[in-house]
This record gives sequence, C-alpha cells and structure tokens, in this order.
Amino acid sequence: MGDSRDAEQLTVRTVAIPDPGDLLARLPRPDVVAWVRHGAGLAGWGEAARVTLPSGDDRFTAGEKWLRSVFDAAEVDDQVRTRGTGPVAFGTFTFDASSDGSVLVIPRALLGRDGRGRAWLTTAAQPGTEADDPEALEALPESAPKGIRWHDGSLSAPRWEQAVAKAVAAIKAGAPAGGEALRKVVLARDLYATVAGDIDARVLLRRLASRYPDCYAFACDGMVGATPELLIRRDGCQVSSLVLAGTAPRGGDQAEDEALGAGLLADAKNTEEHVYAVASMRETLGPLCETLDSADSPSLIKLPNLLHLGTRVHGRLRNHASAGEVRAVRSALALAAAVHPTAAVCGTPTGAAMELIRELEQMDRERYAGPVGWVDAAGNGEWCIALRCAQLDGRTARLFAGCGIVAGSRPSAELAEAEVKFRPMRGALEG
Repeated sequence: MGDSRDAEQLTVRTVAIPDPGDLLARLPRPDVVAWVRHGAGLAGWGEAARVTLPSGDDRFTAGEKWLRSVFDAAEVDDQVRTRGTGPVAFGTFTFDASSDGSVLVIPRALLGRDGRGRAWLTTAAQPGTEADDPEALEALPESAPKGIRWHDGSLSAPRWEQAVAKAVAAIKAGAPAGGEALRKVVLARDLYATVAGDIDARVLLRRLASRYPDCYAFACDGMVGATPELLIRRDGCQVSSLVLAGTAPRGGDQAEDEALGAGLLADAKNTEEHVYAVASMRETLGPLCETLDSADSPSLIKLPNLLHLGTRVHGRLRNHASAGEVRAVRSALALAAAVHPTAAVCGTPTGAAMELIRELEQMDRERYAGPVGWVDAAGNGEWCIALRCAQLDGRTARLFAGCGIVAGSRPSAELAEAEVKFRPMRGALEG
C-alpha cells in the first residue's frame, strides 16, 4: 500500500471553541490541510496518521480500507457531533490510475467553522504522544515568495496548440472500426515557478481565499489551489455536485460582461462541452441514488476572472441492507471515486479520452484534476476537482490549466483560455 503512518490507536478529541475568525490566519505551521469557502470550513496542520497509495484502479478502495481501520480503532471523544468533527482525513488523489502518489492524511490539529457561529477544535494524537495545544502555538510570520522565475512544463505554447489541433482532428475523424467516436477530450498544460526560498502554502491559501471566496481554497500534502468545481458533497443521505464546463473571460464593464455571458450561454462549442460533463455525472451518480435532479439547462457561474457554464446536481442515496455495502458505496470518498474522472476533466467516452490525453499531453498530471477534499468517520465530506492549483515542492511550484476540446475548438482560443486559468495561482505566487 505504500508508506503509511497509521497509529495503533489514535486518541481523537473534538471540543467547541469560540469563533476563531479567519481559519487560515490561525495556522502555526506550513504543513497544512485546508478546505475553506466564504470563511467556513476546515483548516489544520501536522500528521497524526498518513498513507501514500500506489497506482492502480483500486487506489480509492485501498485508501477507504486504510481509513476505516484507523477510524474504527480510534478512541474518540466528540463533544460537537456534526459534519467534520471527530476523526477527519484529507486526501489528494492522482488523476490517472497509472500514477503513484495518492495521499490520505489525518491532521494532528484541525479547526472547524460552519459560518453560523459554531466552531470547534479537533486534536488527534498517536499513543505515547501529546496532542498539539493551539493555545501554545503562535501563528508564525508567513514568508511570501520572492524572486520568481517562470519556465515551461512539458510543452511550450506552440507545441500545446499543435496537440489541441491533433485532438480536434481525432474528434472529427469519427469512430474507429468497432469503436465509439471520441466527442470531447480535456487537454492540460503545466507551468513551473521557482523562487528564492521555500514556498509557504499559507500565503497562497490566504490570497486565494480572499480573492476567490466563491471557490474552495484547499491544501493537502503540498497540493494547493482554489477550485470552483465541487465534485461531490455528502451530508447524510443527501449528495450534491456542481458541474462546470464551458468558459469565457469576464468583461471590462457590466455591459461587456453581460454580452459575454449571453454569448457563453448561446455558444454551441461550450454548450456541447457542458452537456457531455453533466451527462457524465448523471450516468455515474444515478445508479447510486434513489432520486437525482439537475436543471435542464446550465446557468452562469461568475468568478472574479471567468464565467463558467454550471449545473447543480442533487440526489438522495439509495439505502442498502448491508452495513459494509453502505460504507463502501456511500462515503464521500467512495462517491468521489465512483464519479472520477468526469467528462469535465477527462472527456467522453472516458477510455478514448484518457488514451489521447496520455498520448498528447506528454506529462504526468499527478494529482491535478484528481479528487481532493475531506471525509469524516461518518462518511460525510466534500471533494472537489483539483483545478486552479499548484503542487508545491520546496522552492518549486508546478501549475496546471486545462481546456475541454471538442470538434469546434480553435487552438489559439484554447491557449488563451488556459492562460486565463493559470492566473489565480500565478497571482497568488506573485503577490
């Protein structure tokens, strides 16, 4: 299963605390986990237990099995008893099953805030160790990145445009003999930033959370970002998702913004891309639900720098007779595994799109476009798609951006869209 630090029995305690305000301002160390939107969510530090999972289609199942063993063995004192209390694990999973490096972490200390006046602190400790005392830890000064140098990743801009053109040609070529025609593929680019000293994830998180409050600012094992796309949320038997596909820039004034929004809603290329993404979510989530509802047409999702076509999906999970089956099917992590990869980040049909991604991108996406989020011992949690993000490694940040390619895509327009999608992380690094 890879390296793991799964204590024989964690001691976990959750207590109510006064509202701490800005969760990200309270983090005393840069080894952080976070999931924050509009000031509410979870933010913590340290590692009470951890597992790194090898490649394979069973990486989610292996992670679920490890989590269950740790959760079941834990000695828990939960005085708050709500979603996100008691033992909580954060995870970041690879996009491609052939990639190593999926990780689950149970932090040593975790602050929670629901935005309605309720807040809590959870501590987790291994046998023979003492839990962190946040009152004894002062938030350290955060070191902003300095001396940034940028350089290309796997493909330069012209070579990536060539890859887009090849993808369009493959889509227009139609179905191979005996196969299903490729209708959409998502191609990603990477970009590297190198700075003078180690990059502090807390700096990036606070900048992203303040600039993009409607997004989910997240961090786990050096993967940091602010994504607008909610892959899956589970609250008891209720599940929901926000599917995004189809993008346009924001306008310089209200009139231009409204015109761009109307154009996006009417655009055939973007509408086609969005239809595939919603169908992908419904096809995979539908069999797990008693009911599943979504709007007949997308709405505009407005972010500070972009407009997206968005469709919200809501469902009620089926009941299963077997307790083991309930856990396997219904935890937030298992649901994320069931719907990944969606057409929004891979394409349709999935197999053909994945094959073309491996051929044309000429890189390992690692955990970009994979599920990232959290799950508690009751199976509740939230997982997003790791977009608008970077993987931090000491002085280096690897940024990613991707675009949905369909028959009507133009390479130059897709390159421009990718550049816009790099901006949130570029801006967080540059100040």
